[in-house]
Amino acid sequence: MRWLATAPEGQNVSGCVNVSARYRIKLHPYYDLWGEDFKKAGIFRWRARVAGKQVVRGITPEDIQDFEKVDTSFVWTKFPTKTDVLTIHGLADVIVPPLDAMIYARAFSNRSAATHTLHYVEKADHNFIGHHDEVVNTILAWWSAKPNGSLKDGVWLAGVKPKL
Repeated sequence: MRWLATAPEGQNVSGCVNVSARYRIKLHPYYDLWGEDFKKAGIFRWRARVAGKQVVRGITPEDIQDFEKVDTSFVWTKFPTKTDVLTIHGLADVIVPPLDAMIYARAFSNRSAATHTLHYVEKADHNFIGHHDEVVNTILAWWSAKPNGSLKDGVWLAGVKPKL
C-alpha cells in the first residue's frame, strides 16, 4: 500500500486487494513472546511457511524496533483517491487482529472516486488455511464487478443471506 501512496505509478492503479494487513503495528506483543530468546541468544528464530515452504529468519530486538516505526496512517491522507480496495481478513486471525481490517475500512470508505469493500472470513486464520477457495472466489468476483461499476462501499455480499 505504501507504494500505491508514494509512487507516481501508484496513482493509476485501479484496484488493490488488502489481505490480513496490519494497521496497528505496535499492538503485537513481540517482546512478551520472544523475550527469552532475545535474552539468551540475542535473536529469535522465526519459523514460517512461505509459498508452502518452511522458512527460518533471525529476528533481533532492533528489527522489532524498526518494524514498530512503520507509520500506516498514510492510508488516511495519501492513498490514491481513485483506487478501489477490497479488504479480506479472517475472523480467527491471531497474528493480526480482525479489528485492523475495520480500521482500513474506515480509512478507505466514503472516498468520492473509489470504493472500499470489506469481507471477513469466518473461522479463517491469518493464512486462511482451509479457506483458500473462498478468498480466491471473493477476489475474482470483486475484480469482475469492477468494470461494470457495481462496487459500493460496505460489506461484501451485503444483503445475501448466509447459510446457517
